[in-house]
Amino acid sequence: MTNPLLFLLAATTLVVIPGPNHLYITTRSIAEGRRAGIASALGVETGTLVHMVAAAAGLSAVIAASSTAFGIVRYAGAAYLVYMAIRTFRSRGDHDAPDLKPQPLGRVYLDGALVNVLNPKVILFFLAFLPQFVDQNAGAVPLQILVMGLITGLIGLVSDILYALAADSIAGWLRARPAFQRRQRFATGFIYLGLGAAAVFAGPGHRRV
Repeated sequence: MTNPLLFLLAATTLVVIPGPNHLYITTRSIAEGRRAGIASALGVETGTLVHMVAAAAGLSAVIAASSTAFGIVRYAGAAYLVYMAIRTFRSRGDHDAPDLKPQPLGRVYLDGALVNVLNPKVILFFLAFLPQFVDQNAGAVPLQILVMGLITGLIGLVSDILYALAADSIAGWLRARPAFQRRQRFATGFIYLGLGAAAVFAGPGHRRV
């Protein structure tokens, strides 16, 4: 790895900037509480591990090089997010209750992992960012990718959990306001739709994760 300190600075800067994954975690935390937010964060970073292994194995490069393969990933991710939006819109609950009915944490975790695995921007992140810090003279390029990916994932996990905790604190304030639950449900649905649209239009020129 060339210039580890520069890599840490650049990785931290890119990871903590709000993006689709942070928005997803924030939405979950506000809707279902701190535990759901943290489960979402763990799921998202599990997806990062999948991308990390794929990048080290060269699969991400294949997907990015093939317009057909990249399109499949992009539209699969968008379709899944639209499905989540529809599921949110169709959910039923007692609007006088203080909280929305939570999903099982296992389902929340899986949703987070799938959202990140099907996020083509993360593929582009690993392709565009990590190779800049690979030292070909040091040998074992896949190992360097794995190490940098793991470091990036750890930074991302800390950032994701902080977003989840902050969102949960805000949710406590919002839930004390009348009609929040109904408005929050529709807002959550539209956020998922927005993330789906972002996945559709993801391309080489859009690399924020």
